Amino acid sequence: MEVQNQNIVNVYIEDEMKESYMDYSMSVIVSRALPDVRDGLKPVHRRILFAMNELGMASTRPFKKSARIVGEVLGKYHPHGDTAVYETMVRMVQDFSLRYPIINGQGNFGSIDGDPAAAMRYTEARLSKIAEVILKDLDKNTVNFSPNFDDSLKEPVVLPTIFPNLLVNGTSGIAVGMATNIPSHNLSEVVRGLMAVIDNPDIEIKELRKHIPAPDFPTGGIIYGYEGVREAYETGRGKIKVRAKANIEKLRNERENIVITEIPYQVNKSSLIEKMAELVKDKKIEGIYDIRDESDRDGLRVVVELKRDAQAEVILNQLFKHTQMQTTFGVIMLALVNGIPRVLNLKEMLTFFADHCHDVVVRRTKFDLDAAEKRAHILEGLKIAVDNIDEIVALIKSSRDPSEAKDRLIKRFKLSEIQAKAILEMRLQRLTGLERDKIEKEYRETIQMIEQLRAILESRALRMNIIKEELLELDDRFGDERRTEIIRDYTEFSLEDIIAEEDMVITVSRTGFIKRFPVSGYKRQQRGGRGSLGAGVKEEDLLEHLFVASTHHYMLFFTDRGKYYGLKVHELPHGGKAFKGRAIVNLLEKDKDETVEAIISVKEFDDEHYIVMATEKGVIKKTALSAFHTLRKKGVNALTINEGDRLIETKITDGKSDIVLGTRLGQAIRFKESDVRSMGRNAAGVRGIRLSKDDRVVGMVSAGLSGTLLTVTEKGFGKRSDIKDYRLTRRGGKGVKTVKTTDRTGKMVAIMSVIDHDDLMIITANGVLIRQNVREIRVMSRNTQGVKLIRLDENDTIADIAKVAKENDNESEENNKDMVNGQIAENDENGV
Repeated sequence: MEVQNQNIVNVYIEDEMKESYMDYSMSVIVSRALPDVRDGLKPVHRRILFAMNELGMASTRPFKKSARIVGEVLGKYHPHGDTAVYETMVRMVQDFSLRYPIINGQGNFGSIDGDPAAAMRYTEARLSKIAEVILKDLDKNTVNFSPNFDDSLKEPVVLPTIFPNLLVNGTSGIAVGMATNIPSHNLSEVVRGLMAVIDNPDIEIKELRKHIPAPDFPTGGIIYGYEGVREAYETGRGKIKVRAKANIEKLRNERENIVITEIPYQVNKSSLIEKMAELVKDKKIEGIYDIRDESDRDGLRVVVELKRDAQAEVILNQLFKHTQMQTTFGVIMLALVNGIPRVLNLKEMLTFFADHCHDVVVRRTKFDLDAAEKRAHILEGLKIAVDNIDEIVALIKSSRDPSEAKDRLIKRFKLSEIQAKAILEMRLQRLTGLERDKIEKEYRETIQMIEQLRAILESRALRMNIIKEELLELDDRFGDERRTEIIRDYTEFSLEDIIAEEDMVITVSRTGFIKRFPVSGYKRQQRGGRGSLGAGVKEEDLLEHLFVASTHHYMLFFTDRGKYYGLKVHELPHGGKAFKGRAIVNLLEKDKDETVEAIISVKEFDDEHYIVMATEKGVIKKTALSAFHTLRKKGVNALTINEGDRLIETKITDGKSDIVLGTRLGQAIRFKESDVRSMGRNAAGVRGIRLSKDDRVVGMVSAGLSGTLLTVTEKGFGKRSDIKDYRLTRRGGKGVKTVKTTDRTGKMVAIMSVIDHDDLMIITANGVLIRQNVREIRVMSRNTQGVKLIRLDENDTIADIAKVAKENDNESEENNKDMVNGQIAENDENGV
């Protein structure tokens, strides 16, 4: 192919791509995406302010159309898209985007709900008073200018601001291979930080944090935890957790509302509300009745109305967990320093800005000194003219033209050309006595100003004092109170914080299926009622155990082999009444032939309480509760079981109670807990009751002096007997009769300590559950068979019983403190 252009240079494509991409990336970094550390502005922001200043759009002048401003910026300084320029200008107006807006807007400039601004032809704008501070002294050679894109005009390289815009308003931007994200700060705090740096250039960042404690966002909120702030200020990078500010309001109808008044920075309020509604719809958050946006011109207000039984603190933590009511602000304090991108710590940012202020003061002072010296030179000539006015007038009258007059003046009075020209241009009114005095006074003032300006240029201390005075004036004019609250010390909320604390009925089937369901889901019935379906079971899978515990407690599962496993109650499968549950083996990793025989709930593992264990063969053992803090999925040994024996019951005690063991044939023995010494987890225990040949232990009670003992037989009979009817003996005896066991009543299946305020829950082998008040079961003597508690279907038997203590009843609470029954009530002052 014939080559027509002979000026072709062969290059490697790798080199060309590398050079072109580097040129592109540096253009983006320097000319578009990153702010200058001195004025905190990107080129487009700087050009908008400069163009508005050139248009004379001061804060006291009328507003002008945004389209006029955008056109000025595009045509003269920023040859990019008009949309990009307008969107940048819109953000400079928004008080929810900038801590201190630098443009005043009139019209629709968007909202915190994410609504876009109106078209530029509808909105109007002008500079704010802060922008005037940023542009102040621009005409005094305080900064360098560079040619615009077509070399027809000049634009400032940086603005001569005394306003610390980079820290105060922050910025964000994505360049090539790097990004910046600087949070906004409070002006008054930044001014104090700058003055501290000026007074002590060697100040530590730790000391600076006393003046500038943390960012201050336009939308307020709460900085949750201080470690991210400390790291960001010391290294230039950090993660700051920001939470919405919300209050819990209590209403007259016993309901509560969560009222959100501030949200994290850059969070869209409408999107936040939509996310809340979505979580409620998907039932990820339960307990919310309604969500209303009551925001108006007075401020933000979102009301989350809760259901009557909802726990406001839990719902609030769930909202923090699942919505943007808690966000993380990733700090990257990256800015251009002499055209080079650098990650800066807090002190470096303040130091570079203070140096910029110093340079501006030096250049401004030199400009003012030059102007003052020129004026003094002219005034010296005017003084000569006033002193020799008659001769000068005669000289001018006798000259042919101004040029000759100027030359004769220079020669006669030894004036400079500038002085001679000023004399020729002087008005006749300056010849009056008053005007002559004014010239003298102006000359003296100018000479005094020159001396002051020279002193400033000769003393860095004076220049720094000037900067401090201007900063204090700035603080007086625009400083305000901090909006963002700081919570320095906090603990990361755990899973329990987003789970409502409530009593749960926990059921375990004979084949090892477990589930939980709220106690409030069961309605109380009268004694002898029919009951309701408590768990979905198959004919071959009958229920054996029922327990009541709080969702925030630990559940300790004790097996027949003397091992225990630990889970939190909220980790158990949750379902409706007909829900079958999940196999315990999938939760605990126990052996297939190992069965769970006892479950207790524990809030904390202390040294003041004990776990008392009883076996089927009448062996009893006591171990400090603190010894059970170790939890493993594969289980931990709690009791050494003898061959042929099995663990059947465990209770939490206070160490001062009495122990009652009940047997299948209706025998019971009562002895002091102190008769059983505390042992380690691997011990085998001691004898608690001496059993007859065909008898075995079916239950254990840890009881005080008050209350009654409830015994239940397998065919639905039960009765209460006064605990005092059981004489106190030494452990290891045969005990006394506690219930008559006949063919009509069946064998005894359970024994429990109860009071009148308790509720009793009974579950049958076929899965029928009934809840009734203990008060309806009358107190009888020991050696009786009791009354009918539940009407059983044919071939159905009692599987187990459980007690529900009423937390809001003071009398019940006091009685429960005296009656440690193995599951100490959740309102107990010991917290177990």
